[in-house]
Amino acid sequence: MARVTVEDCVDKVDNRFELVLLASHRARMLSSGAAPLVQRDRDKNPVVALREIADERLAPGDLKEDFIHSLQKFVEVDEPEPEAVPRLPGSSASQSTTVSNVDDSEVAFDRMSEDDLLRGLDGLVAPKETDDED
Repeated sequence: MARVTVEDCVDKVDNRFELVLLASHRARMLSSGAAPLVQRDRDKNPVVALREIADERLAPGDLKEDFIHSLQKFVEVDEPEPEAVPRLPGSSASQSTTVSNVDDSEVAFDRMSEDDLLRGLDGLVAPKETDDED
């Protein structure tokens, strides 16, 4: 392939604007030291990039993904949560166990008598009635 034209590459990348973006990104990669995937033949980097795309040495999807990553300023990293299950109140860090290691006999529940419950309910104040029908 002596000359590369847009028509040689447009069947690999449908949009001509996207083809220009991908070829220019690949040409920048070549100028920064990436190894060419075709014979250079005294061609400049943009021509080598177009020849790589025309010969299908580069997948346009991979090149597009690499181009997007090169433009990103902030990369969001999904980090695992430090603890999958919240600790029970009253458990200390030295007694931390995973859910699979918890024995039912170790779990303690607060017990309240019926009289204590009634005394607690008597201490509650009822909410004030308001006129919402205006």
